[in-house]
Amino acid sequence: MAETEAHTPRERYRAQVREEIKKHAWEQITTAGASALSLNAVAKQIGMSGPALYRYFANRDELITELIRDAYRSLADTVQARAAAGADLADLALTLRRWALEDPQRYFLIYGTPVPGYHAPEDVTRSAVEVMTVILDTCTAATPSPFPPSPLDGHLADHRSWAGEHPAPPAELRRALAFWTRLHGLLSLELAGHFTGMQFDPAELYAAEVHALTHG
Repeated sequence: MAETEAHTPRERYRAQVREEIKKHAWEQITTAGASALSLNAVAKQIGMSGPALYRYFANRDELITELIRDAYRSLADTVQARAAAGADLADLALTLRRWALEDPQRYFLIYGTPVPGYHAPEDVTRSAVEVMTVILDTCTAATPSPFPPSPLDGHLADHRSWAGEHPAPPAELRRALAFWTRLHGLLSLELAGHFTGMQFDPAELYAAEVHALTHG
């Protein structure tokens, strides 16, 4: 995602360099994974000294945090746009899969194995909450819910506020959580190559799971 609009030549240059650093960081992650990300290696790629690069990102964790924020923001913007266009749960599910397949490393950075030694700031998943809020709104608007009453609903009744003042009935919250966790399970397995050689189309399996989640 592009930096906030810069107004002075110096600000524009700084924003441009930061974007170039992030571009090469993504290339490095695609090749070797996020755990192997090296600011010194990125600096060499763009013809900059290590100390000079640290003027743009103080350390590896700050760069990773920026990449995570960009990834979450991209997904949040994507699902919010589809929801604004009247998407139902099935359409949101297909939107999620398209977004994940478009850039698997971006998906894995936010939903894959945590980067060793990295600790995200508390605010870094704010956009992730926005994504879940869209799904919860869509579940609440969809009637009837395909889920019968569950003993879990009594527990969820005490935890049905998502992202502050965002109440939802327990059954719809359970539906949203099931939708989110089950689809991410399939996506993670598919993108990691675990369906290779199993003689079926992952898209059809995904579609079947979406149908089960939306029709009961």
